[in-house]
Amino acid sequence: MTARTNHDDLRKIVAGHGPMLVAYSGGVDSTLLAVVARDVLGEKTRCVLLDSPVVPRSAVEQAQEIACELGLGLDIIDVPLMSNAEFRMNPSDRCYFCKKVSAVHLRKRAAELGLACIADGINVSDTGEHRPGFRASTEEGIVHPFIEAGITKQDIRDIARDLDLPVWQKPSAACLASRIPYGDAITEGKLRRIEEAEAYLTSLGIGQLRVRLHGGLARIEVHKEDRKKILEQQSAVVKKLKQLGFTYITLDIEGYRSGSMDEVL
Repeated sequence: MTARTNHDDLRKIVAGHGPMLVAYSGGVDSTLLAVVARDVLGEKTRCVLLDSPVVPRSAVEQAQEIACELGLGLDIIDVPLMSNAEFRMNPSDRCYFCKKVSAVHLRKRAAELGLACIADGINVSDTGEHRPGFRASTEEGIVHPFIEAGITKQDIRDIARDLDLPVWQKPSAACLASRIPYGDAITEGKLRRIEEAEAYLTSLGIGQLRVRLHGGLARIEVHKEDRKKILEQQSAVVKKLKQLGFTYITLDIEGYRSGSMDEVL
């Protein structure tokens, strides 16, 4: 199907669901869904970003800027995710517990606004990955318009490009907890260390990246074309990351890949 056809199908599906609360992050998926919902539903839609220590501060700021630029109504709600013991234990289905907690706050805000439907940006491409959060959100009655329309991640980028959305090439993102191996407890200290390390590497001109935390070891994942930038600034990178509390600094020669922590499953 063409991007035009996919877009038309998505609009019909959104219209069929009616007044909608969009779980928003500022990424390409949720931004496209929010724009379509706004175009189709007008004032009968609202975006909500759920904030917690697993969300980088830069991501919150970028989401606010994008929402403002596109004229999207946005609420930011603090979620006490770290109060959930099952999430902090970091089992392989960690995302399930996160989405269960998140759904409570999304439902509350939807009820306050009189919006009967809650939707997220999960798409067909996500269904082939380890996504326990998908199961949890579905159990909680959250709908997935992209899946209903048979839309993949590439389709989303194609539609976003055709609509000239500023996020259409934005790198994929994931919560900071995804940098910690399953079974290693999640703490705010670890999350902040990872966030600061990634922010530093981004400031060096590195695009898509992850800093995976293995005890005292930082495993840096970047695309092949960015390895040279890391190596050219090796001394500065090592110094900075050691200042942040890492003992060993490594560059993963397999490079960046989404969900690399799932390779042990």
